[in-house]
Amino acid sequence: MSKTENHMPGFDGDPGFAEIFAALGDPTRLAIFDRLSDGQARSIASLSNDADMTRQAVTKHLRVLEMAGLVESHRIGRESRYAFCPEQLAQARTYLDQVAGRWESALMRLKSFVEEDEA
Repeated sequence: MSKTENHMPGFDGDPGFAEIFAALGDPTRLAIFDRLSDGQARSIASLSNDADMTRQAVTKHLRVLEMAGLVESHRIGRESRYAFCPEQLAQARTYLDQVAGRWESALMRLKSFVEEDEA
């Protein structure tokens, strides 16, 4: 495969995807993200009560998710509410689909090579 065939516009060297996968790689953050994926914005207090952890711990996890673009915060008075951001996840899925397609293509070429060699 040539270098140009291997290139995926907008994805090569993009640290954003590493941030997304790292953010979701932590079981606690994944659980918080899962809670928010229903589309309901929640406060830090609500998330900390449901997760049996301190507000400070939830805040740290939410900041990582926010930096990765997976959640966004909105201030309502003195309270911050966090909501799910599907756009980043959709871009990561597109990236994974492209990677899977490349692997599928490579495996098909290998299969063809092996079958030709056996004939």
